[in-house]
Amino acid sequence: MTEMVYGALPVQAGEPILPKWWRTLDKWTMSCVLMLFVIGLLLGLAASVPLAERNGFDNFHYVERQAVFGITALVAMVITSMMSPTLVRRLAVIGFICAFVALALLPVFGTDFGKGATRWYSLGFASLQPSEFLKPGFIVVAAWMIAASQQINGPPGTLMSFGLCLTVVLMLVMQPDFGQACLVLFGWGVMYFVAGAPMLLLVIMAAVVVMGGVVAYSSSEHFARRIDGFLNPEIDPTTQMGYATNAIREGGLFGVGVGEGEVKWSLPDAHTDFIIAVAAEEYGLVLVVILILLYTAVVARTLFRLMRERDTFIRLAGTGLVCTFGVQAMINMGVAVRLLPAKGMTLPFVSYGGSSLIAGGIAVGMLLAFSRSRPQGEIADFLRGHGRGHGHQTGPARGHGRG
Repeated sequence: MTEMVYGALPVQAGEPILPKWWRTLDKWTMSCVLMLFVIGLLLGLAASVPLAERNGFDNFHYVERQAVFGITALVAMVITSMMSPTLVRRLAVIGFICAFVALALLPVFGTDFGKGATRWYSLGFASLQPSEFLKPGFIVVAAWMIAASQQINGPPGTLMSFGLCLTVVLMLVMQPDFGQACLVLFGWGVMYFVAGAPMLLLVIMAAVVVMGGVVAYSSSEHFARRIDGFLNPEIDPTTQMGYATNAIREGGLFGVGVGEGEVKWSLPDAHTDFIIAVAAEEYGLVLVVILILLYTAVVARTLFRLMRERDTFIRLAGTGLVCTFGVQAMINMGVAVRLLPAKGMTLPFVSYGGSSLIAGGIAVGMLLAFSRSRPQGEIADFLRGHGRGHGHQTGPARGHGRG
């Protein structure tokens, strides 16, 4: 009868890990991420060739490196997605501590690679950006703290997580890296909202953020220059924004053709921050819409699955991770079409960058681990069971009917 109603067999004791992982995995989300990676390699074939020639490398030097980084990221994603939420949380705590220490030591051992912001460690064969690995670790740690504060006689986890958030944001602003600081603050704000924060407090926080932006504008020449460029109604055609805007305009609906784009020869960051301009010029609006739909599918599907999750920690951590993922993509594309000031932020799984790809793989792996179907994991079943006043067994069967 259970099979006829729910279409899934009950969990069997001692089920092998791979069949259990595959059965409970959100395969649509994983498929969307794989498609984003493939599109990133396709765009890298076009966008990175001019940079490779300028630096004296083989034409596909950066594409080959992106493939290596991407495969590493996908392996990390799959391994992380097989873990239990408890194990993910423990590893996230360790990863956050390591990334936090690395971030704190950047002023001493870091480098700016001539970009005006000390964000990286130079490893010789590659570079490492600690803030990319800090984000998923911080979100999981903050979710753990907020969830603990909601337990009876629990610690003041919400206040502790807010203090930790402000510390991380301050360290990022000092680099300066306002984009990553905004993402960290946004991730914490989303989790706090889902946990039941009063709207008035969120409005006050938004006002504080605006005031912080005013202070940053008056005290940071780097920040002020980007804001002034964004507010200026005239676009200098010789700037990165000018080249990107013209490329998007030239692409039209179907693009100018594969390999026929010109913006990749002018933009130094065509393979990273402005990869969407290359996509729009060579493949047109069609590919841009496909990218938007893929990101939207990941965010929407994960949020719908998390809405049925009973565990507070899983619900908060998953929401923070997926919303940060989606907003980062939105910011990158918003900058390219001049809806937002320049942030220096990559497009997840599409832009070139080892730290971004591998950290993104770990973050999505955590997300997949949190959104997997689990027995009695849906809040709707929990509420129905209490409403009837009996211990019905609909939860376990429904928990495995998804995926």
